[in-house]
Amino acid sequence: MNLGFLGTGHIASSVIEGIFKSDLKIKKIYVSPRNRVLSKKLSKRFKKITICKTNQQLIDNSNWVFLSITPKVGRKILKTLKFKSNKKIISFISTINSKDLKKYTRNNNVIRVIPLPFIGMKRGPIIICPPNKSLKTFFKNLGKVFEVKNEKLSKAFWSTSSFMAPYYNLLLNTSNWLTSKGIKKTVADNYTRELFSALSEDSINKNKITLTKLVSDSQTPGGTNAFVLRKLKKNKFYQIQKKAMNSIFKKF
Repeated sequence: MNLGFLGTGHIASSVIEGIFKSDLKIKKIYVSPRNRVLSKKLSKRFKKITICKTNQQLIDNSNWVFLSITPKVGRKILKTLKFKSNKKIISFISTINSKDLKKYTRNNNVIRVIPLPFIGMKRGPIIICPPNKSLKTFFKNLGKVFEVKNEKLSKAFWSTSSFMAPYYNLLLNTSNWLTSKGIKKTVADNYTRELFSALSEDSINKNKITLTKLVSDSQTPGGTNAFVLRKLKKNKFYQIQKKAMNSIFKKF
């Protein structure tokens, strides 16, 4: 099977990296010429990658076409390209819905997918909307697949994907606090990364326990975890988080 990536930004590069780390049998991957720096880096790393001269050439040579361009670029160029009716189109574009994608591409074989950068490590959640058997089989090699029937519901997942930077800032703030107490920056950074990595892995290993119970089990009456949680709730830390998620949800 031949794959084509229209747009070669961070997400497309991560997906491609994950593909070559997996057991997926791919004949050829075509990438667009738009980002020549990244395209050349990919073609040097992986022999099965070819940089196309035009976007149309990429589409014509591929069985599946992945749209990894910005919404602005998508609205501008998709109308100018020709997609055959048997072409499978997989869109990573966050704010162009299926109805508009089908109109722009004049093709009804459109599926929206939400991959995150961790896909390059074959980790993390991958949202597929609507459910598609062949795509589920494909992406389960690259992470944990969640299929969503209702496109409106998929907007909620797009919203939570916006929490990468705030999460990393939480780590940064924790590390900076440790540094302010006299701990060396490298030690503070490494400790913080290890702490939050272990917490995330622990929650996955305990996936039969509800998140509500995990919160409860991590506290002892009068203990430090209970104290910090109470302080954060009192200062509306989690209410602010929810408001931010509601605000970003409206953008989708």
